[in-house]
Amino acid sequence: MSGVASARTPALTLVSNSPADTEALARALSPRLEPGDVIALSGPLGAGKTRFVVGLAAGLGASGRVRSPSFTLVNEYDGRVPLAHLDLYRLESGDTDGLGLEELLEHGALAVEWGERLPRWLLEEALTVEIVPGAHDERTLEVAAGRGRARVLLEAWRADTAHATDR
Repeated sequence: MSGVASARTPALTLVSNSPADTEALARALSPRLEPGDVIALSGPLGAGKTRFVVGLAAGLGASGRVRSPSFTLVNEYDGRVPLAHLDLYRLESGDTDGLGLEELLEHGALAVEWGERLPRWLLEEALTVEIVPGAHDERTLEVAAGRGRARVLLEAWRADTAHATDR
């Protein structure tokens, strides 16, 4: 495994069979998000990281089209909890200082594509989601938690997705 989750043993594995499934899995997590939460996403180009954020934003009631912030670095969406969507693909690990991460965290949650490039202090607090492409549109989401709120989010997401599959 490569990416963010590889530093931790995945504590939850979810399977998506389509882009709509990926969005639905993220929507299941969104009611639990609070200001200060960090979701660090990893996976190769085209894995579905932006699709995941589409689901988070929809679940938070954000209006507007979610677009990859590849060139802008940060897109913000208003919802129940404001969501800052970052793409660190074009940055080196130490180049995040000018993004105002602390200020973004004070007001909302962060969903970070190429999350392995976050500063260590923030990555240690993050819920990490590595999206691994499979055959056709299948994706495996390997989820691990740092400390604090990330563990709370992980356990809540585990319970919510278990209930969804029980129906």
